[in-house]
Amino acid sequence: MSSLSIVMPSMNEEETIRICIEKAQSIFKKYGIEGEIIVADNSSDRTAEIAASMGAKVIGPIKGYGNAYLKGLAEAKGDYIAIADADNTYDLLELDKFLDPLMAGEADFIMGTRLKGDIKKGAMPWLHQYIGNPFLTAILNLLFGTRISDAHCGMRAFTKEALEKMNLKTHGMELASEMVIEAAKCGLRIKEVPITYYSRRAPSKLRSFQDGWRHIRFMMLYRPLPFLFLPGAVVFVLGVLITGSLLLTGDVAENRFHSFILGCMLLILGGQALSTGGYLKTYGLIRGMYPNNKGNTTKWLNYHSLEKELFAGSIILIAGLLLGLKVVYTWISSGYGSLSEVKSAVISMVFAFIGLQMIFSAIILSVMLLEVDTDW
Repeated sequence: MSSLSIVMPSMNEEETIRICIEKAQSIFKKYGIEGEIIVADNSSDRTAEIAASMGAKVIGPIKGYGNAYLKGLAEAKGDYIAIADADNTYDLLELDKFLDPLMAGEADFIMGTRLKGDIKKGAMPWLHQYIGNPFLTAILNLLFGTRISDAHCGMRAFTKEALEKMNLKTHGMELASEMVIEAAKCGLRIKEVPITYYSRRAPSKLRSFQDGWRHIRFMMLYRPLPFLFLPGAVVFVLGVLITGSLLLTGDVAENRFHSFILGCMLLILGGQALSTGGYLKTYGLIRGMYPNNKGNTTKWLNYHSLEKELFAGSIILIAGLLLGLKVVYTWISSGYGSLSEVKSAVISMVFAFIGLQMIFSAIILSVMLLEVDTDW
């Protein structure tokens, strides 16, 4: 006989936990399957007491949305697993829309979609419904090749085998994105079903901008190339072209000096973006987020390559310092009077900054790789 586990995170949901469990139990009866309800709780009210009295398995206290699901999913033993919030915003009686295609073998991972379903009045702020959720979903679809409409819908279902393939690690709200990303990365068959979304009774625990940024930050970790490497490379090359052309033509006169400053600024910003992209890529590799890319990406992430970066950064820094000393010498020679060495001073500053950035980058990456296989 097939079995179903329903995992629900809860935090002070004593008003709704009872109806959620009753709906879950009715699904077990409808399908005639063995079922378990796991409540991952972090409540200060009677939520855990009510859930336990109704036969649910309560684990906790567990702080954090992602932690609650990670702990709850680790306890799940069913052939099929469904997740939903314990605030009754998702109607667990609609689980048949998820279970039917799963049991028929039509999909491995089923997502609910509120945006293509029915959002009751007052259930979702307009900022989330028309801007935040569509924007974040569009970024996820673009970067990871998915075709979903509601990436942050909290009602989902998947097979036990699908869960075992997904390498879920995040502890906060970004778990919602990680689950979709991992499903796509593992080649799971993803299907969406429209659902109804109801208003909450208790105050919402979402923080619009903070939680939105956490999702973007997590996607940056998975895909630093479009977020940081490409923009950083474009900005850096543009800075090289502007400053290089002005220096080669000797046209850093007063009327072109603003362009020269702009080019130098782009050099610094581009270098910073490239370094940050390197940090994110390294961290992602260490955490095993893209093991299939390891062979191609880690050639420069070994101690020999980092020693070369350290050496190159030192040369650039020394060149900047020498040029700066030349400016100081000229100033002293002139009797500490006025100078017109602004161009040399700016170039000295840029060289010193880029050199230091390369040195610090090599040091930080070396520290990050200390506990990693030295074959890298």
